[in-house]
Formats: sequence, structure tokens, C-alpha cells
Amino acid sequence: MISTVYFSHGLESGPWGTKIKRLGATAERHGLSVHSIDYRGIRLPAARVEKLVSQVSQEPPDSYILVGSSMGGYVSFAATDRLRPAGLFLLAPAVMMPNYPPSDFLPQCAQIEVVHAWDDEVIPVENVLSFARRLNCTCHLVAGEHRLLGEALELTDALFQSFLLRLNISPPKT
Repeated sequence: MISTVYFSHGLESGPWGTKIKRLGATAERHGLSVHSIDYRGIRLPAARVEKLVSQVSQEPPDSYILVGSSMGGYVSFAATDRLRPAGLFLLAPAVMMPNYPPSDFLPQCAQIEVVHAWDDEVIPVENVLSFARRLNCTCHLVAGEHRLLGEALELTDALFQSFLLRLNISPPKT
């Protein structure tokens, strides 16, 4: 049974930025425990992957979801080489970027979704399309820029809710 969401933030943000607060509240409404790992001060993607793996490796496989934004998207994806999440929800993931270790493996999780903005000025949309095609996963392209704020955040939250429902995580009945 899925009980927890682990969030990984981007390079220039923190563990409780706007997107994580919004999606975290959604996860909590669905009865999930929410953890957001603090990577501030860790600039290397590989070092962030190690921190995520060390924080999550004691969790039973398929009992948690990884959610990552930008560098956190890369970190969440790269960690699936050793972790076995039930799902992976990536926001503007820093995939196929220079100076990042290669990520040419296939993740070991059943459900993968990507949300990316057409006008992302940091991560080229072509990188994300190629990545999603290789994984044969769902890729949502939205109007907006890298930070996925405003209307893009509203849509991202709705997509996250739908993702949770596809993983059979419904809000508790009141």
C-alpha cells in the first residue's frame, strides 16, 4: 500500500517551495505522508541522488511515490536505479542535460508521468520529449515556463491528483 510521497526540489529552490506546498497538500488530502528532502547546499546531481537513496532505501518497495522538480526530477528519476517507487511524477525534469550523469536505464516503477512547459527556458522541451518517448510514459506539455506557476501550477496539481487516482490513492471518505 502506498503511504508516502518524497519530494525533491530543484537547484535554486528549497524543500517547501510553491509547487511542493501545493502538491504536498494534495497528497495529504489523499491520506499520504509527505516528506520533502532538503538538498540546499548540495549542487551536484549525483550527491543529491545519494541523499535521496539514503533517506528512502529502508522503505518497502512500492510503498511510496517520488516527485521531483527540475534537478529534483533528475534526482528522483536517477534514484529509481536503486529504489523501487510505486510511481514517479516529474516536473520540468533536468534530463539529458550537460554535466549531469547519464540516465539511460529504465526505472523500476509502474507509473511515470512528466509535466513540462512549452516555453521552459532552462530545460529544453526536446530533451523531455525524447526522454518520455524512450520511457514510453505519459508526458503533459503545458503553457508556461520552467517554474510551472500560475495556471501551469493549477493544471499540474490536477494532473497530480489524477496520477494519484491512477495509483488507486483516493481521498479518504468523510
